[in-house]
Amino acid sequence: MAGSKAPDAFRTIGELSEELGVPQHILRYWESKFPLKPLQRAGNRRYYRPADVELARRIHQLLTHEGYTVRGVQKLLRDGQVDVSDGPAIPLNGNGSGVSADDLRRLRQQLASLLED
Repeated sequence: MAGSKAPDAFRTIGELSEELGVPQHILRYWESKFPLKPLQRAGNRRYYRPADVELARRIHQLLTHEGYTVRGVQKLLRDGQVDVSDGPAIPLNGNGSGVSADDLRRLRQQLASLLED
């Protein structure tokens, strides 16, 4: 189901649950423990932005494949040690807009070349 949507499309809790292979109640639990805050529309329907999806993927990776505990992941997030920049978009402000990591790298290179001149 998630494969049929564009990478920057919002995901419902069902779509994200299916993509990650975790039950929906686990995603709701993560919302209470991590800075995972989907938009909530009419009827409390959750819509995960691309940055939320990337964070959920990273949390899932840390918890299930890298052996971290919930508290360990919370500490990594609090200390800024979790990198979700490998994903398509990182939110830079509160309105859900984002800039891709590739765009940031290109901008950094352009600035470096301008400073060299």
